[in-house]
Amino acid sequence: MRIEPNSVVPIFQQIVDGIRAAVAAGVYKPGDAIPSVRAQAVASLVNPNTVQRAYEQLERDGLITGRKGLGMIVQTNGRAIALSGTATALSATFAQAIQLGQEAGFSRPAIDKIYRQSWADAPESSGRSKT
Repeated sequence: MRIEPNSVVPIFQQIVDGIRAAVAAGVYKPGDAIPSVRAQAVASLVNPNTVQRAYEQLERDGLITGRKGLGMIVQTNGRAIALSGTATALSATFAQAIQLGQEAGFSRPAIDKIYRQSWADAPESSGRSKT
C-alpha cells in the first residue's frame, strides 16, 4: 500500500482504501489477519493512532473484526463488503471528476475522452479486469 502524505485524502482514509482494495483483490481472504497496527504504522511510516483510526473504520464497516490473540481478521463476508465499498468510492470519485469537468466547461465527449486516455495511461495491474 502506498501512502501519499501530500494527498487531499486523509492518511487514515488512504489506509482504509488500501486495505479494502487488498481484500477486494483477494490479497487478504476471509479469516486472514491483516497487519497489526504497529506493523502497518511502520510499513506506512505513519503514527500508530492513524492506523488505529483506519482499522476502527474498517471494523465499523464490517470488513474486519478483532479476535483476541489473533489481531484483526477479515470477516467471512469481507470481500463482498470490500467490493461494495470500492464501487461506492469509485462512483463518488467519478461523480466528483465529472462535476469538476462540467464546472470547467468540458462537454461530455471531452470528459469521456479524458477518461479513456486516463484508463489507457493507467499502469497495468495483475488484478485488472478486461471488462
